[in-house]
Amino acid sequence: MLNSCRLLHELQQLSKQYSNIKLLQLDVVCENSIKKVVKEVEEIVGDKGLNCLINNAGINVLASLEEVTAETMLTIYETNTVAQLMVTKAFLPLLRKAAQLSTGMGCHRAAIINMSSLAASMQLVQANEMFLKVYPYRIAKVSRLPWAVLSGPSKIAGMKPNKRCADLYVATPTALNMITRCLAADLKSDGILCISLHPGWLQTDMGGNMAPMQVQEAIPGILSVLDRLGEKENGSFLDWQGETLPW
Repeated sequence: MLNSCRLLHELQQLSKQYSNIKLLQLDVVCENSIKKVVKEVEEIVGDKGLNCLINNAGINVLASLEEVTAETMLTIYETNTVAQLMVTKAFLPLLRKAAQLSTGMGCHRAAIINMSSLAASMQLVQANEMFLKVYPYRIAKVSRLPWAVLSGPSKIAGMKPNKRCADLYVATPTALNMITRCLAADLKSDGILCISLHPGWLQTDMGGNMAPMQVQEAIPGILSVLDRLGEKENGSFLDWQGETLPW
């Protein structure tokens, strides 16, 4: 398993705990860094290619309509949306190489998993005045918002909206979901599957300690979903339990 991060020291303990994990340094908004990590991965996987690429980078900035700036919006889009596409583009040769060695569709062959968010669903998130103040994040990658308002019963216990938490991240996952749809159609003939996956509201640096689940609780479900992926899931938007989410 190959894990990349911008600051290697943040995952050093993980690599010590699991000997099968190799850490690679990657800054997703740096073209040279992307090229470097692709070469490193190619040296490791060789002729077998890359079976599964998981795009999980993301940043968040809080800002209201009065506070938001073009620079902030562009910075968040660059990391949460554009960078995911550029990383995928760079790894396509290795994904195609893996796809040529097998049949069917899924992570056993070649797959791109874009980590999205429940908040990215325009059908589930109500047009509430409070949340209309959440600009950059909501336009790009919305599902990780702990204060997202759902049109149906909320799966997030103890959700408490915070008027000050105008989240710029929300805009980016929605855009990322469209990238997923485009890639799924574009790469289907290559046998490369692509989905968007909502991992759940988790206790991470971005999710915060109010989140109902720890990362360790979500991992078994996520791995089970990835293991079951096939052609019928290509281009879909799923959660960590394998349930289909509306766009």
